[in-house]
Amino acid sequence: MKKLSLLGDITPAQFLRDYWHKKPLLIRQAIPGFKPLLNFDALATMASQDHVEARLITSMGGHWQMQNGPIETLPPREQPEWTLLVQGINLHDARADALLRQFRFIPDARLDDLMVSFATDGGGVGPHFDSYDVFLLQAQGKRRWRIGPQKDLSLVEGLPLKILAKFKPNEEFELEPGDMLYLPPHYAHDGVAVGDCQTYSIGFRSPSFQELGESFLQFMADSIDLPGRYADPELEATSKPAEIPRHMLATIAEEMNKVRFTEDDVTIFLGEHLSEPKHNVFFTGPAKPLAVGRFADAAAKKGLSLSRKTLMLYRGKHVFINGESFAIGRADKATLETLANARALEGAAIASASPDVMDALYTWYQDGWIELG
Repeated sequence: MKKLSLLGDITPAQFLRDYWHKKPLLIRQAIPGFKPLLNFDALATMASQDHVEARLITSMGGHWQMQNGPIETLPPREQPEWTLLVQGINLHDARADALLRQFRFIPDARLDDLMVSFATDGGGVGPHFDSYDVFLLQAQGKRRWRIGPQKDLSLVEGLPLKILAKFKPNEEFELEPGDMLYLPPHYAHDGVAVGDCQTYSIGFRSPSFQELGESFLQFMADSIDLPGRYADPELEATSKPAEIPRHMLATIAEEMNKVRFTEDDVTIFLGEHLSEPKHNVFFTGPAKPLAVGRFADAAAKKGLSLSRKTLMLYRGKHVFINGESFAIGRADKATLETLANARALEGAAIASASPDVMDALYTWYQDGWIELG
């Protein structure tokens, strides 16, 4: 695969300063001569599998319908105005994974997945907005985009899709293979296929604070330690038995206020939360795993790489992989940070790794989280 120029004549630093979260950017021929990584038959096969997230969207006479996968039967190719969306193809195809990794000038903690939209003539998902940043890379055919910085984000009621009720675009572009359009969050857009087309969406994670708060409270439940039990030895008789006693409320509020969390707690929570694989991601270890000694020898010769399904992050002394976390010593820090950043380790680094790191690598190898070579 050709290395992407991606952002045209600007650097990632300039892009982040001038466009990220701020305004759209059209990049003509971000990848000159780009061709789709998967043909229609491969996409259709992928969409029929129960571990792949897919949706079929049709629009006939303004009547929208959406079917969630697995999708066994697709409309005829000659039928206009239908769209097949296949999420997370980077989990299932090495070339798609390599394409997604070209966007790692954005931290892995924010990078989400690569979605393919195949549409027949006139197909699309209606005018809408996303709550996250997105790059829209044209892979096959043409798609006409209308976009606008819309403030009125009210939706049409009663539809299976979130379609804007009062879409008011102020720019229009027609993208050809290799062209790419960046849109910041909440920027209204509508893409319509001109003939059969494929568009690749590189999306970014943007969890709501409500979602994070709920998950953090569940995470902290395991670490709260409030010994003792409520008691009221000075209790007095009452003429209002249904009223919660003021002393009871004050005592319990005082105990609840003893619940504290540190930056370290938030670090561990966030690392585990962000590295947790999605519900439809499954790992398969080697059918005949090597014994630990032979694994160490093979890894020292061939090196290791993370499975394309593996999510690995780190912060300070903490390393996170696929929802699990552990603290590391200074001696192991460089090795594991290299693995996380490069998503691979060369044989020389493995040959000099500590016994603790080798134990972890061997466990991850057995679980299918890393692979030889």
